[in-house]
This record gives sequence, C-alpha cells and structure tokens, in this order.
Amino acid sequence: MFKNLQDSPSIRGSSGAADDAGVPMSVRIRERVQAAGQRFNANDNIAAFIEPCELEQLLDEVEDKMKAVLSSMVIDTERDHNTGATARRVAKMYLNEVFKGRYVEAPEITEFPNAERLNELMIVGPITVRSACSHHFCPVIGKIWIGVLPNEHTNVIGLSKYARLAEWVMGRPQIQEEAVVQLADLIQEKTQPDGLALVMEATHFCMGWRGVKDLDSKMINSVMRGSFLKDGNLRREFLALIPGKN
Repeated sequence: MFKNLQDSPSIRGSSGAADDAGVPMSVRIRERVQAAGQRFNANDNIAAFIEPCELEQLLDEVEDKMKAVLSSMVIDTERDHNTGATARRVAKMYLNEVFKGRYVEAPEITEFPNAERLNELMIVGPITVRSACSHHFCPVIGKIWIGVLPNEHTNVIGLSKYARLAEWVMGRPQIQEEAVVQLADLIQEKTQPDGLALVMEATHFCMGWRGVKDLDSKMINSVMRGSFLKDGNLRREFLALIPGKN
C-alpha cells in the first residue's frame, strides 16, 4: 500500500514568496506534493506540505470556487438569505471538519511499555466513525471494533487514542474497504501487537440518499493481522464478543 504522506519529508516553503504572488494556494501545495513525488488522492494526508497559516488561505479559495458551483447551479446567493453564506460554510465544513484528516498531522499518541506483559485479547469499541465516500461525498457513518492481542514488547495506548486515530483516518473522503486497512496499518505501527483485528459496519448515504435509496443496507468488512489471521479460535472469540456480530 502507498506510504502515507505523513511519513514523507516535508518541502514546505520550497518556493519564494515573490514567486508565489498571485498563485492559488491549492496550486502551491499541489506543486510541493508533486515535487516530492508523492500522491494526493482523496484519502491521503497532505499535512506535511501545508504551513498552518496556509490553511486559511486554502479555505478562502475553496469558498470562492464553491460560490462558482452555486452560481452554476443557478442559485441566487446574492438575494437568497438561506444561501448567502453557504459557500463559506461548506468550505469550513470540508477543510476544518469532515475532511480535516487530510490537512492536519496525526494526533499525538502517548505510548507506554507493556510493563505487566499483558497477553490477553483486548477489544475496543464500538467507536462511532464519520466519513464521506470519495465517489459522491455523501456521508458514511458507522462503528468500528478493534481487537488487539498484545505481547511483552507491545506499546500500550490509552482507550481514547484508538478513537482519535480512527477519527483522523476517517476524516477524509474514503472508501470503506481502504479506510479499515489504513487504520489497521496505523494501529499496527503504533502498537506492534501479535495480532490485530478490525471490523467496521457502516451506512452509506450514497445508497440511502440517491441511487437505489436503500436506507437499511450496511457494509461490514474486516481486517485480520497476525494471530487473528492464523488462529481461527482467536478470530472466533473476537467476533463472538462483538455485540450482534456472533
């Protein structure tokens, strides 16, 4: 899988201020990413290429372009009191809220040594997650369960930290199948357990809001690593302990 941009060397400030005059902020950021030979897909984190002060300028640019979208939809934002500030609201929603995981660095995670040499199954969840599909930008809302089988060398992280990592990964336009793999990779890197299991169940509003308009269908998928992949009894124990999944 492609290496996350968070691990890539930053090339912030590679061009001079004079050279950047009049160049849209999105173009400047994109050029930095491309110069580093990195990818900027919808579910990639590009925080390494953005200075904190630049996010506000990017927000202004998104607002201007959103105004153009509304204009092309023949919406009178000048005289319609309901949509006069819609472009700004949408820009803030995308950059500062629902897609924040693209533009900010990973949350600080304090890791502790496994002093008591814990080696029993631990399950975290359900963690409520919110994302949006990268096909239609419609909401994806669901729950995640995480199973960890630690060893004496495993790093122990606080319960809330699993939720913070999930929020960071899901806070991007995502495809559920890829999102759970990204989160599994991140937790594996942070904790180094003998086994790791993730199950995600979510409702996709691109089905309930458009298309077939099916409000009841959900997607459930899983990722199994290490002991969970090799030991069928451990895998069954994990699944049996998830409410409604046994």
